[in-house]
Amino acid sequence: MSDAPGIGDLVPDIALERPDGTTVRPSDFRGQKLVVFFYPKDNTPGCTVENKDFSELQPQFEAAGTALLGVSKDPPAKHVKFTEKHGLTAPLATDPATGGLSDALGIWGEKSLYGRLFMGMKRTTYLIDTEGRIARVWPKVKVKGHAAEVLEAAKAL
Repeated sequence: MSDAPGIGDLVPDIALERPDGTTVRPSDFRGQKLVVFFYPKDNTPGCTVENKDFSELQPQFEAAGTALLGVSKDPPAKHVKFTEKHGLTAPLATDPATGGLSDALGIWGEKSLYGRLFMGMKRTTYLIDTEGRIARVWPKVKVKGHAAEVLEAAKAL
């Protein structure tokens, strides 16, 4: 999808639902840096490791003036269970089923697993600057060491 926002563009300001039922938007974080990490599904091996890694480094992200937000299309109640089960501290939000932030960014789309095609979240991380512009994108994230790499980029921004 070529019309998806890229480096230097404002991140689309689409509301996401927090586990407590309130909403959060990228614009809520203006004035600080923001890391939005999109992941496919709660309680799957890679997604669990990724969320734990970001949670573990959250104090260092905060020290670097950077907020965290993990996003999937899982329902808010599932996020609550996922957070409690794994002791996660990085905040999570639910992307709307259609017309959500991942759709606007072009990272919700067709995926393939064992030859089966399905719609899913492409594991992608965005570093947003204090003005709400996309500073860096990590497409096709490999989980191991990813949170630490993003932390270094956030510190350098």
